[in-house]
Amino acid sequence: MAKKAEQRRQQILKAAFEAVAAKGYDSVTLQDIADYAEVSKGVTNYYFKNKVDVFSHLLEWITTRIYEKEAASIELKETALGKLEAYIDQVFVSPEENKTFYSVYLDYLSQMKHQERYRQINQQFYENCWSIGREIITQGLEEGVFHIEDVEQSAISIRSMIDGTLIQWLMSQDDAKHASYKSHCHQSVLRLLRAS
Repeated sequence: MAKKAEQRRQQILKAAFEAVAAKGYDSVTLQDIADYAEVSKGVTNYYFKNKVDVFSHLLEWITTRIYEKEAASIELKETALGKLEAYIDQVFVSPEENKTFYSVYLDYLSQMKHQERYRQINQQFYENCWSIGREIITQGLEEGVFHIEDVEQSAISIRSMIDGTLIQWLMSQDDAKHASYKSHCHQSVLRLLRAS
């Protein structure tokens, strides 16, 4: 029973993601989510208290999955430079996935001043991202390939550069530039970490 309930919750969360990607956060209703999930509104209400509850769980689910994929990608590499490249490759996964995620994510950011729970989930996401940066930087310092003084600030800067680059790419509305933005981001992070 617990497995079936979890599958139904996942179904509703995926539907909520599709709904907000298609319609935008403000326009989506619980009925829309139920329609996308192909369930009754009562089923959605059974698993989630309200729209904010659905979207809190959705944000947590999405950001946790992203972090897990990013963390797993660096485990496959032995060197700091390999880990950095794998990390950026995983973040710049594809034009389609990046466009969908960042369109939804920007909608969430606009809601954070009104929803403390969203802010807390987002803060945890960034803490997780910074931990990846710290791991890469620490190994790079040990290997002598990076030359920075403040590991924490550099870890924050890496994620800032990644998100800033992806948002700029999104605003360009040109999928063909995805690879060049990824390359630019990679080179910019390397310059940061190799500064003496």
